[in-house]
Parts: sequence; structure tokens; C-alpha cells
Amino acid sequence: MPDARSNETRPSPDALLEHAEREERGRLRIFLGAAPGVGKTYEMLMAGRARLADGIDVVIGIVETHGRKETQALVEGYELIPRRQVDYKGRVLDEMDLDAILVRRPALVLVDELAHTNAPGSRHPKRYLDVQEILTHGIDVYTTLNIQHVESLNDVVAQITRVRVRETVPDSVIDQADDIEIIDLTPDDLIKRLEEGKVYFPNTAQRAIENYFSPGNLTALRELALRRTAQRVDEQLLNHMQSHAIPGPWAAGERVLVCVDARPGGAARIRYARRLADRLRAPWTALHVDTPRSAGMSEDHKDRLAANLRLAEQLGAEVTTIPGQYIAQDIVRHAKANNFTHIVIGRPTRSRWRELIEGSLTYDLIRDAGDISVHVISGTEQGTEAVSKTVGTAAEQKPFEIWPYLLATAYVAGSLAFSAVLDQFLDVRNLAIVFLVAVLASAVTGGLWPALYACLVSALAFNFFFLEPRYTLTIRDPESIVALAIFLVVAVIASNLTARVQRQAIAARSRARATEDLYQFSRKLAGAGTLDDVLWATAFQIALMLKLRVVLLLPENGTITVKAGYPPDDTLAEADIAAARWAWEHNRAAGRGADTLPGAKRLYLPLRTGRTAIGVVGLDDDRQGPLLTPEQQRLLDALADQAAVAIERIQLAADVDRAKLAAEADRLRSALLTSISHDLKTPLAAIMGAAGTLREFAAALPETDRAELLSTVLDESERLNRFIANLLDMTKIESGAMEPNHALHFVGDSVGSALLRARKITEEHKTEIDIPADLPMLRLDPVLFEQALFNLLDNAAKYAPPGSTIRLQGWVDNGCVILQIMDEGPGIPPDDLERIFDTFYRVRKRDQVRAGTGLGLSISRGFIEAMGGTITAANRTDRTGAIFTIRMPVPADAPGMRRASTDDQTNGDPA
Repeated sequence: MPDARSNETRPSPDALLEHAEREERGRLRIFLGAAPGVGKTYEMLMAGRARLADGIDVVIGIVETHGRKETQALVEGYELIPRRQVDYKGRVLDEMDLDAILVRRPALVLVDELAHTNAPGSRHPKRYLDVQEILTHGIDVYTTLNIQHVESLNDVVAQITRVRVRETVPDSVIDQADDIEIIDLTPDDLIKRLEEGKVYFPNTAQRAIENYFSPGNLTALRELALRRTAQRVDEQLLNHMQSHAIPGPWAAGERVLVCVDARPGGAARIRYARRLADRLRAPWTALHVDTPRSAGMSEDHKDRLAANLRLAEQLGAEVTTIPGQYIAQDIVRHAKANNFTHIVIGRPTRSRWRELIEGSLTYDLIRDAGDISVHVISGTEQGTEAVSKTVGTAAEQKPFEIWPYLLATAYVAGSLAFSAVLDQFLDVRNLAIVFLVAVLASAVTGGLWPALYACLVSALAFNFFFLEPRYTLTIRDPESIVALAIFLVVAVIASNLTARVQRQAIAARSRARATEDLYQFSRKLAGAGTLDDVLWATAFQIALMLKLRVVLLLPENGTITVKAGYPPDDTLAEADIAAARWAWEHNRAAGRGADTLPGAKRLYLPLRTGRTAIGVVGLDDDRQGPLLTPEQQRLLDALADQAAVAIERIQLAADVDRAKLAAEADRLRSALLTSISHDLKTPLAAIMGAAGTLREFAAALPETDRAELLSTVLDESERLNRFIANLLDMTKIESGAMEPNHALHFVGDSVGSALLRARKITEEHKTEIDIPADLPMLRLDPVLFEQALFNLLDNAAKYAPPGSTIRLQGWVDNGCVILQIMDEGPGIPPDDLERIFDTFYRVRKRDQVRAGTGLGLSISRGFIEAMGGTITAANRTDRTGAIFTIRMPVPADAPGMRRASTDDQTNGDPA
């Protein structure tokens, strides 16, 4: 027996290799927060200042202060690596300059927002890839990350917050971190910071509190951050113990290990382990030790083992299978190596005399466990222990093959010829070893029965050709009888052992192929982004591995409907439809070979997860009788479990998206009602007041007052008309009914028309025009383009103070005409640069700003993009104010240029 403790004093090779790899690269420290605004960047800068004070060469790769004064103050004093500027769709984006950092080669670099997506054209699409390259050059990195950006938690966060985060970081990045510092704030403190404007601007903060930053959401995100950090710390502790050969367990955290085998009571042990893990709030693992005897288990035992492992996985356990021979020692060795503090095992079930001969797994485990707590569970589950067989299984049919016996005969013949040569030099009893080689060769190539056949033929040949009297089957010498008997015993034992090794090798290769297929299937499912992709991959994989025809059915409108099949087939007979519906409703198998509705053409099995039933899979082929062997049934269970989880993931993501759309629709509906009740009612009130005054007091009013009241009616009517037109235009854009009437036109003509329409709106402002006379003609819809310009002028006049200048300028750049509208207002908050184009979204305004529906900019973008252009927003750098940039492509067939006459259509001094 090998020494069970031989490996306990030797460090783990894997842990030493991981430690060596960490020594060769820079150290990564992640400041992890539950939500934006908890102070990750602030803490990173403070930690960097501490390293600066220690004389470490620290630089800032990129830090986003978001206008926070406290963070901006901490940035002062650091060396800043200049950012790289990238031109993207008319906007200049600032990105971290990776090459400049590698050339500068500091000891430590601070990199904010690890989950950031780089601008197109960058070396890496994601910032975390930039960080990994920096680490490979031996440079330490401090970085920040929010828990909602962790890839494995993306679905959980979406379910909690109803917001799906698009920018994610793989969990492997967190696993590579040398240090994780969690930055924590209570929900009340974070909400207080939001209300004080320390995270977002007040209007944005209020919306954030009402939606994403609710106390319940923050508490859940906080727990996710704490648990993920604890998981990483636990991994670091385990790695430390393995690399230093420290025998476990260290009870720094509870971990539960349940031993799973084919004995009765396995389900009870698994459920107890789940309850124990829940009480301890600890991770738990289901462990099965695969011994040489496992290949010879009966089908019932294999089914029970597969059902137990499947139950453990559905209940949330990490399922692990390890090879072994001495089960108790292997379990204890695995538990100590992985720092488990509790082992759950079943009570002894063998009789006393078998325990005396073979030993007791339970007693051996208790004796060898050391400081690990062992829970011995009674496994009596009357009525639930046997694996329910609602589907008949096909017998494993292996057709008789003659070639292994012919090969065994050839081996014996070869041994006979070789022995005839050796008979001239050796004693006859030594020749039995030559025949033993033939028996072993037969066992390796053909298995047990050809080997036993070789034993019999070899014994007869040895007796007939070499034992006296030769060429007869009688034996004269008693010593020869003993030699022949010993040869037979040795040959039978050797053939059995060799055949067992061969069966184990075949089973191992079969498991390896199945595992590889399941792994490839899981990769396909992980990469599938739509339900159709998941269903097609599932149908194809089941058909490929089981050699059957497959249909997949999912619930729809209160019934079950065919959604995919391989080969494609969406026609079901009435009996099949009834069987599929019964399987879905009762969560049990139905149809061909099942206890229920066996007259159906196909066998229907439910697809289910630990949470609910997902759908139904139907199977059939052209053979008669049961479809699946026990081994195929277990393989189908594994495939179905993976498919059900993938389908549920897609459905949950769709539910989140639908909830998000519903919330957005509610928001738009509320905004529309607010706009109608206030913004549309205001001009109506002015019109009704002026018209009423004219009707009642027209004769008594001076001419100037009557003219002023009539002007009010006209102005407010035009304003009301604009609001209604905007609503109608937005309806057309969102319904996809917008069809631009393209033709070649000069930009200056559209600018002049827009200025003429907006003269009353811009009469309190100066207007400067710088439109070159030689701008090329553009292919556009003049009505839509003029409306887009009018909305931009209206927006500029609305937010810029009276007496300020609104400037329009244009030029040609890289085959495009650029048109800019600039104002001298307060500018746009950085967080609102993209959101201002959203429907009904309005930037926080001052009291003197005129009311509006929040549709103008959204309509402008819709019109411009419908004509093939782009529109972006930015802030002026020379002074306060906003810049809206329209970029329109110049058509290849644009004719000559002409002068655009717009100078006479300005209200201020021309440029």
C-alpha cells in the first residue's frame, strides 16, 4: 500500500508553478466596489500616494475624476502619462497610451475603470487586456472595478437591478489579482453622497436613486462584492497552503465535502450537505472516487450514481470526480489539500464479516480525518432510493465477433512454433511461459473470453505437443500434471487482470471522448447569443452523439410547440402532441418506451433545471423497441441539463430586456403625459387667454394691445404646432416609417431656411455664419435637414443667455461636410453628452430656460442618421458652451460648387 502521507509534506507542483508565474510579472491590485461612487478611485490614489512617499516610481496611466474636487486634488502631484487621442465618428476620444507607459516603464501605474471598452483602432478592445500586457512587462498595476462588471455575475446583477451591464471583465482577471481591496459603503451613506451631488449631477442622481441605486439593489450588490472577494481570499489561502505544503484544514472558512457513491442513501447525504452548507454559509463539493471496480458496476448502480451527482449539481454543489484505489485515504487527501473542514459520509452498510475482511470506509475515514469534522448520515430513504424507471432502456447489444478468437488462435500457433524451436534447448516445463505470452496478447486485443479461449487452446497444445507421451492428451509424469495445472491457474488469473485493465482503458477513453464532446457542447452553448442558436446546437449535438432524430419543444401561448429539430421536422402526430404536452405538464417522460402514452412515435423527456421545467426533447429512430441504453440515458441527462441551463439563461436575459423595455416604455409614457399636461398646455393657456381678452374687450383695447395679443396667439400657435410636429416626427422615426426624399442640395440653402424659421426664437441672440461658398452639394432631404437644423438652433437659443452668440460654421474634411452649431450657454454635463439624444431626456435647466418636450435633439439625430450622416455633442474648449457637429458624406456625383447666400439672413453681425 502506498504511503498516504508521502505527498503531504511536498508542496503542490501546480501551486509552485502559479507562484513562479506571479513572480515573473507585475503585481495586480484591484480596488473592488459594489457600485459607482463608493470611492474606489479615491482609495487607489491614496494608496498610490503612500507608495510615492516610500520612494516608489508611481505614474497615472488614466484616472477619471468625473469632476469631483476631492479626486481632482489627489491627482495633483502625480506624473501623468499623456492620453492618446482617437478620432471616432467626428468625436475625439481620450484613451490610455499603452505604448507610452511601456516606454516610461514605471514601478507602479494607476489605471482607472478596468472594464472600460477602448475606442476602435486600439491595440486591445478592452482596458483589462492593456493591463495584462503591462503586467507581463513586470510593472505593478493598481486598478478599479465595480462588482457589476464581473462576467460570472452579469446575469445575477441584471436580475437584481433590471439593468444588463455590457462592459464586463472575465473572472480570470480577478483570479490573477495579487490583492483585492474591497471599498465598501453602506447604502444609506452612498445614497447620501448621491443626494449631495458627489457622484452625479443632482438630476441624474435623483434618477439613479429611483432606479439603480435603491437600498435593496445596493445591499444585494454589496453582498455580491463581499462574497466574490471572500472567494478570492479563500483561493489565495488554499494556494498558500499548497505551495508551502501546510497540512489542512485551516478553519479560516467553512467548506463542506460530501462523498457520493452508488450505495443507497446518497440523495439523503447530498441534501444534508446542502442544508449544512446553508447553515454555515459555506461552499460545498460533491466528491466521487472512481476506483477500478467502478467499471464493473451494474447498470442500476451506475444510474443511481449518475442521479446522485446530477442532484448535487442541481442543488448547487461543485461536482468533482477523482481517480483512486484506497477510497478513505483519497478522500482525506483531497479534503486536506483543498482545506475542507467538514466531510459528510453515509453510515456503514456492509455486514460485520465483510467489514472484518474488506474494512469499513466510514471507520477508516473517521480514523484518518484528523481535524476534519466527519458527519455520518443514516441513508434510509424508503421509497426514494431506487432510481425511478419510467422509460424502458435498450440492452447493450454486442454482436459476436469471430476475429478475436481467430487472432487468439494465431497467437497460440505462433507460440507453438516458437516453442518447437526452443524445445531443442530448454526443459519442456519452461515452454509454458511462451504460451502464457499468447494468452496475455489475446487478453489485450480481444478481452476476457478470447483470452480464456487462448488458455484452453494453449493448455491442449502444450499437453499434446510437449508433455510425455507426446501427441496424445494423456499425461504420464505427475510433475507435468502439476505444471499444466499451475499454467492454467496463472493463465486464467493473468488473462482476467489483463482484460480488466483493457476494460478500464476502454472505459477511460470512452469517458474522455464523452467529456470532450460535452465540453465542446458547453462552449457552443456559452457562445450562443439567441434562443434559436441554443436550440439548434442542442438538437444537433444530441442527434450527433446518440445517433437519433431530435425535436425540441418549448411552451408558447399555453401549449407546447416545436422550436427546433435535427433533421428539421416540425410535424407531429396527435399522439405525439399529447405525449409531449403530458411530459411538459407532469415533468416526466412520456411516449415511446415510457409508462405513459407508449403509442407515440417519439419518446419525450422534460428539459428541466433546478428551478423549473424549460421544455421537452423528443427522440426517435427507425428501430423497434426502447431507444436508449442506460449509458446513453445518462449521456442524454448530461446534455439535457446543459441545454436547459442555457435555455433558461437566454430566457432570463430576455425577461430582463423585456422588463427594461417595459420600464423604458413607462418612463416615456410618463414623460409624454407630463409634456402634454404641461408643455403643451402652456401655449394653449396663452392662446385661450389672448383670444378671450380680444373677444371680451376688443373695442376697449388700444390698437397696439390688440396687435400684441394677436401676436401672442400666433406665436403660441406656432410653438404648439412645433411641439405637435415633434411628437409626430418622433412617432415616424420610432416606427421606421421615415423615408427621406433624397436630392442634391446646397448646405447654405438649408441653413438660410432654418435661420429664417428661427428668427423669432433667436432674436435675442447674435448669429454668426461661416459657411464657405464652395461647399459641395449633399444628397439629403431638405425638409428633414432644415428641421434638424431648426431644432439645434432652438436648443441653442433655449440654453444660451440673451445677448450671447450662436455660431454656425462649416467646412470639408475627409470626404464629408462638417457643420457645427455652437452656443455660449453653460455647456453639457459630461455624463449627459450621449443621453441628451434620448427621447424625452432633458438636461437640468435653469429657471429662465423655456420649457420643451425633450424631443428636439432626438429628432435631429433621427433625421440626420436617416440621411446617412452623424450628429454628436461636445463642450467648447475656448469658453463655456455646447457644440453640435453634423457630419454628412459628400456624394461621388456632387456637381460643381456655388456660393451660398446666407449673409442677408442673419440677425447679428456676420463673421
